[in-house]
Amino acid sequence: MINAVIFDLDGTLIETEKLKAQAYARAAIELCPEAFDEQEVLDAFGDFVGGSRREVSLGLMDRFNLAGPARKRMTEFGASEPWQVFTQLRLQILEVMLADEVLLRSHRRAQPLSLLQTIKTWQCKVGLATMSRCEQATRTLKVLGLADAFDFIATREDVENPKPDPEIYLLVADALQVPIGECMVLEDSVAGVQAGLAAGALVVAFATTMTREKLHQFKVISPYHIVEDSEDLQATVDRLFKLYNDGMQPDGI
Repeated sequence: MINAVIFDLDGTLIETEKLKAQAYARAAIELCPEAFDEQEVLDAFGDFVGGSRREVSLGLMDRFNLAGPARKRMTEFGASEPWQVFTQLRLQILEVMLADEVLLRSHRRAQPLSLLQTIKTWQCKVGLATMSRCEQATRTLKVLGLADAFDFIATREDVENPKPDPEIYLLVADALQVPIGECMVLEDSVAGVQAGLAAGALVVAFATTMTREKLHQFKVISPYHIVEDSEDLQATVDRLFKLYNDGMQPDGI
């Protein structure tokens, strides 16, 4: 039986990955004005989405030769490494974007938000497992009207190891008092899917334009568990719920 559903936040309930990509792009352009355009960085971000700040920063810095310009500003930012300059620039830009409630609401994903409301009528517990920091997650949930929507919320501060480590999903399942094998996880990124699978949950991948190609490329989950058309999300979840609750083992968990 599925007795709990655990949602990811960024990319799943709200398309903040697009905002994060734009912040990286604008930070890169600030370091190297007129060397490339924003769209080039946005396209490259897709190769690193789901990684840690350090991994994404290092990847983009290498791709666009940002280490030299960043190194010149290390003293200004009190940084020990050039990638930290890039990260801090990006965070400054992102904070301004995330403070814009109208902008945030315009990036919500309607289908998983609707699914969340439906699941709450199924007598299932609902949790949230996000790699966002607590302050950012709290602000985003408030803007979405979801401040009280979850039975338990875990953020980056609550775990030692980020996704794809399963720690955060095991933590949420334990807090919900539901065995992880009775949990469904809704994720959008390769790292998130890997985390849910490694924990032992039933996972549904709700692909975004930034994660779709990687989900198929890395074959981390059965294609039958990947939702590419948002209109298919509810039907996919209903199908897997029924299969699992009827005692059949869906492929790919």
